[in-house]
Amino acid sequence: MSLKVDRASMAFTFKGGMLPMTVMELASADPERIREQLSGKLSQSPAFFQHTPVVLSVEKLDEPHLALERICAVCRAHKLLPVAVRGGPDPVKQSAWALGLGWFPPNDGARARTLEGVSTVEPSPAVPEPSPEPASTASGGRIYRGTVRSGQQVTAPDGDLVVIGAVNAGAEVLAAGSVHVYGALRGRALAGIHGDTLAGIFCRELRAELLSVAGNYKRLEDIDPQLLGTSVQVKLCDAQLGITSLS
Repeated sequence: MSLKVDRASMAFTFKGGMLPMTVMELASADPERIREQLSGKLSQSPAFFQHTPVVLSVEKLDEPHLALERICAVCRAHKLLPVAVRGGPDPVKQSAWALGLGWFPPNDGARARTLEGVSTVEPSPAVPEPSPEPASTASGGRIYRGTVRSGQQVTAPDGDLVVIGAVNAGAEVLAAGSVHVYGALRGRALAGIHGDTLAGIFCRELRAELLSVAGNYKRLEDIDPQLLGTSVQVKLCDAQLGITSLS
């Protein structure tokens, strides 16, 4: 006898998916050292610290009895939300579960790279991907040629940032001035990180996880769906972040 399931009465379904996720790779198990560095990062890019989910990677630590609860408290005090732990011996795994966190096995070393996020998203076919080159600076600004890949952060602390390529999901670009992306913007873009309200964000294809100008921000779910995939400019207007089409 077959059992028919009434889908209308189902409370949920399980679906696989790849979500943008920032990995916080710990090089120290000292909560105070972590607190000090997070405080400095917060002053540099406050919009990033807006309840961003993170995975705590402890693969580089030789600490079987990690002060995981204190480390998580430090993260939450800086508006980061630990959701899981990656790596570590069995006591670390048990601590993660006891704190209501997920646990991932150590990452495949052959695919590891600094501050990983999700798997790389290919750049827009409308913009051929150039070979990555060292970034150059001009008049306090910075030009980055190539794709900014998941987990990377590219910064122009003294002027505008120009990215000749795409910004993948899980990547972050920051500038004291404006951010220009000549490709798909799928990651996070923060302009006016020192408070310049005249800064803006300009991109050829908008798919951003987060946009911020002088500390005012919008997440992907706050963006008008009609603007997604189009060329836009992002500017402050009456202390509100406005997004207008350049098409």
